[in-house]
Formats: sequence, C-alpha cells, structure tokens
Amino acid sequence: MIHIALCTGVILAYVIVGDLQTMEFLNIPKVGTTLFVFLVIPVGAIFLGNLLYKQQLRSVDKNLTLNDKTGGYQTASVIRWALIEGTAFFILFIKRELLVIGLFLILYLIFLRPSESRMKRGFEAFGR
Repeated sequence: MIHIALCTGVILAYVIVGDLQTMEFLNIPKVGTTLFVFLVIPVGAIFLGNLLYKQQLRSVDKNLTLNDKTGGYQTASVIRWALIEGTAFFILFIKRELLVIGLFLILYLIFLRPSESRMKRGFEAFGR
C-alpha cells in the first residue's frame, strides 16, 4: 500500500504540474556544467538509495523468520523509495527541463514494487 501511494502521488504531481500534454518535456536541453550537476543528482539518489537499502537489510537479525523480517524489508524499501520519489519531485519543481529524467525515476520506482520473492532475494543477496 505504501508503494502504491508513493507511485500514485508522484505520478499525479507529474500529470498535474508537469504539463505532460504538450510533449515539450521530450526536448532535452544541451548539457552544460549546470545541467550536468542536475543529472548527477538522480544517479546519486539511486546509488545512495540502493546503498542504504543493502545496509538496512544487513542489519536485520538473520535468526528471524521471513515473516519477522518483513519490518526490516519494509523500512529498507521505504528509504530507497523516498530517495527516488524526492529526487523526482526535486526535478519536477526545480529543474523542469529534465522531466524526462523524472519520468525514468518514476518508472524505476514502479519497478521496485515489493513482493515476497523480492524480499527473499534481498535477504539472500544483501541480508542474512
């Protein structure tokens, strides 16, 4: 439910505020020094979100059952989702020329939907 609410909120903001009907957002500006800094922010958010996600999964007690590990997985996921969502909102309100990057962040956020199999894989790969 949290994931659905985050995705829905950022999608609605992009539809309402982003003015996506004009297709003007597909015109990518020339990359200069200033724009390059704004391109680094989404990459950094994804990297930092994944790093914090892995650290949070590693901190969960390995002796707990999978059901008991759900809280740790949820916390790790919310941290990662919040960084991606925050960056998408940052792009929407601060650097509107990069709306297409924000849309890719939204797609990535949707892709990170939680499931039992993802939780199992996460604990096997990064956790305990």
